[in-house]
Amino acid sequence: MASNKKIFTDSGIEIKELYTEPVNRDEMPGAFPFTRGVQPDMYRGRLWTMRQYAGFSTAEESNQRYHYLLSQGVSGLSVAFDLPTQIGYDSDHPLADGEVGKVGVAIDSLEDMEILFRDIKLDEVTSSMTINASGFILLALYIALAKKQGADLKKISGTIQNDILKEYAARGTYIYPPKASMRIITDIFEWCAKEVPKWNTISISGYHIREAGSTAVQEIAFTLSNGKAYVKAALEKGLDINVFGKRLSFFFNAHNNLFEEVAKFRAARRMWAQIMKSLGATDDKAMMLRFHTQTGGSTLTAQQPYNNISRVTVQTLAAVLGGTQSLHTNGFDEALSLPTEAAAAIALRTQQIVAFESGTPDTVDPLAGSYFIESLTDDVEAAAWKLVEKIDAMGGSVEAIEQGFIQDEIAKSAYEYQRTIEKGEKIIVGLNKFQLEEITNIPVFKVDEKVQTLQIEKLKTLKAKRDNNKVKVCLQTLNKIASGNQNLMPAVLEAVENYCTLGEISDELRKVFGEYK
Repeated sequence: MASNKKIFTDSGIEIKELYTEPVNRDEMPGAFPFTRGVQPDMYRGRLWTMRQYAGFSTAEESNQRYHYLLSQGVSGLSVAFDLPTQIGYDSDHPLADGEVGKVGVAIDSLEDMEILFRDIKLDEVTSSMTINASGFILLALYIALAKKQGADLKKISGTIQNDILKEYAARGTYIYPPKASMRIITDIFEWCAKEVPKWNTISISGYHIREAGSTAVQEIAFTLSNGKAYVKAALEKGLDINVFGKRLSFFFNAHNNLFEEVAKFRAARRMWAQIMKSLGATDDKAMMLRFHTQTGGSTLTAQQPYNNISRVTVQTLAAVLGGTQSLHTNGFDEALSLPTEAAAAIALRTQQIVAFESGTPDTVDPLAGSYFIESLTDDVEAAAWKLVEKIDAMGGSVEAIEQGFIQDEIAKSAYEYQRTIEKGEKIIVGLNKFQLEEITNIPVFKVDEKVQTLQIEKLKTLKAKRDNNKVKVCLQTLNKIASGNQNLMPAVLEAVENYCTLGEISDELRKVFGEYK
């Protein structure tokens, strides 16, 4: 006898007790609309890139962690920056006090970048940098270092996150007002197409939208709407959608509801292909949604932290079954501190076990044709289109953010989710059910307070030995170009090559663009 119990995903999609309708689809992987994956052979041809997000303290310490991760089989680096770096302050700025090197590595100048990637050839690794408001400066620092290493810039590959719209909507590390930020982003698109054609110029990020409390449906709807806004801004600048479209990538969250997550990734690919086609893309590669995934940080509990290993495993499977191009798995201890080396190793081994022992990558889109997955993919897509259409009616993402619509929707979902946990309607193992009396003696990772003093000393020494007249000229040039409409990137690159600091460059542009309050 069928039960009358109703079950819904966190996005409010009802899950039926039984799925029987056959879904007639003749879609193929590697072909429009890419529901089943962006490569015809997917992981049989090449596994996803296994990244571990790392960066803390000083460039010296982060460099040691990178060498360790590379020795353990990581195939791409993923750099975390401290808060002052993210919002354009040098380590000696009063607002940086107490935050230097805490949530990522402190980068003040090209000198720090040289240390961060010491003995790592930039044309032999791909680097992903989680940086937004000051992303253009970090990209310039990376390119300046590649030039110093004698690398062929046409071969340099990696990604800067560079997605400012989700900062206004969900995360908060913005510097300049939206219009100035959009100009910087389109300048990056234009400059990279010529100078570093293999570089992914933006990673349009749903990750932080989800971490802020959105549902799976909101995550893809808001992210794809932001993507649409970037594409329109680039088109207005006269850029070719078939060129810059190939260098757009996405960054999504992998949460605990395995099937909804797989459906979300499949629906997102289908939707983006249609969006790009409607905006004028004719090249298949410009319509492909390629994405990096990170397992859900907000799903990790400080209670019974070893349970997080199981959560991360489910999330890893969701990302792989959903066809990710690149994946970072969280350490089980991240609800307590930055991951220790041991936790980072277990997280990487989780990916390697799924890759080499589980059989999951052996065939393309293993869940395709499942009555449940195909129906759920359609349901997620239909619900996401409704939100996209609402945002379009407001005039697009920038307007929806300025009106507070996206922020309010995320806040409502976060509140609702928390309420279901507190009422016991949603079970979180070890948190609101199956609790234990615990004494947690898991070793936590601590960043030494001396880091700030070291960074400030390094800055003092740098400012004393560099050519300060050249610095002055570089900053004046930057101010002049920012006040006009020339591309900013050549002036930023020249400034970092002459050891202007991140804070000096950001401040020069604050004078021209102002700050977003």
